[in-house]
Amino acid sequence: MKKQLLSIVFMMFIFIMTGCGTAEQDSVSLDKQESQTTEAADSEKQGDSSTDPEAVQDMEEAGDKEGSESSVAEDTKEETDTQASSLPEMQVHYIDVGQADATLFMFDTYTLLLDAGDWNNNDVIEYLHSQNVSQIDVAIGTHPDADHIGQLDKVINQFEVDEVWMSGNTSTSGTYRRVLEAIDADQTGYDEPRMGDVFDIGDLQVQVLYPASISGEVNKESLAFKMSYGEIDFIFTGDAESAQEQEMIGSGTDLDAEVLQLGHHGSKTSTSKAFLEEVSPETAIYSAGKDNQYGHPHQEVVDRIEEFGADLFGTDAHGTIMVTTDGKSYQVTTHENGNIEPGQPESDQEESNQDQTDSNESPQNSNGSCIEVNSADMETMQEIIHIGPDRAQEIIDLRPFQSIDDLTNVSGIGPARLDDIKEQGIACIGGGKA
Repeated sequence: MKKQLLSIVFMMFIFIMTGCGTAEQDSVSLDKQESQTTEAADSEKQGDSSTDPEAVQDMEEAGDKEGSESSVAEDTKEETDTQASSLPEMQVHYIDVGQADATLFMFDTYTLLLDAGDWNNNDVIEYLHSQNVSQIDVAIGTHPDADHIGQLDKVINQFEVDEVWMSGNTSTSGTYRRVLEAIDADQTGYDEPRMGDVFDIGDLQVQVLYPASISGEVNKESLAFKMSYGEIDFIFTGDAESAQEQEMIGSGTDLDAEVLQLGHHGSKTSTSKAFLEEVSPETAIYSAGKDNQYGHPHQEVVDRIEEFGADLFGTDAHGTIMVTTDGKSYQVTTHENGNIEPGQPESDQEESNQDQTDSNESPQNSNGSCIEVNSADMETMQEIIHIGPDRAQEIIDLRPFQSIDDLTNVSGIGPARLDDIKEQGIACIGGGKA
């Protein structure tokens, strides 16, 4: 009985212990389920679908779409950048006009003419027609010398010119007077730009390098420019000399340019070493006539360019020179394949007097023996035999003359009086005596 009682007690103990173990397991199992339920709720609340195959697929598709859109955006940006840097082709024609200057810019729908050749020729007009030019946005005369504004009046008269820029310095020559008359007659816009001025002509940026003001120094105060087309820069200084180049350097303006036109037709008065180093051109171009009496380009300048390592071209050797650019790079083509042959002026005095002879601005009177008919003033003109006040004024109105023989176009001067003028020997045209 006691043994039986013990067995019952033992069995009850086992039952109780077994029940407690089951309860503990059930409790653990419940905690884990509750934890999983909480995690699932948290995942649902946070939008975590890592365990949902459809959600994963949606997420991957969304990622692919976002990546695709990002790639398209990058491609569009690259295309936009390419379009922004791509400019219409611009042609810069350094026209062969002998011992003179004329440069034509043509790009997109724009045309710009920088200087207009010599007064006693029509080569600029003919060249403009050959390029089918009908309209010119800006025509510039860097200074009033007749080898720079020589055909500007004809340009204004024969083409639609929107605006003319000049330095503001004046001249007594017939060439200069005719330009002013053409501007007035055609009611052409007129401006006198100054250092620091910046103009945008289409995609061409035109920065004025000189002068800041004028004082009557015609050549020295030539209009000078930096022309920028995209990343390609051009510099022109007219007949400015080394002192003016130094002022441009001192202005703090960035003068770095790929292409430099040598100042004053390649004269030793210009393109100083300091200026050349500041511009640091890859290509140098000058405009001069073959076998000109001034010896342009001068040996010193040619040597300086060669030592610097820039490519040198000249209209006397290569004819018309054209630079073509898209704003990123440029190419140079020439009309002829000649050799540059530097020279020397016949004398330093002749070199210094070039401006007077070329510009017809003042009498070429050497020891009182020569009066330049195309530039002498009223009083000086009357030193010539048979020339009084009325005839002097008529000569001024009719000039320039090609030769002394053309004086027969003046009222009252016939063959006999022309012979007297020649015999006197003080009247001259371009430095050559009658």
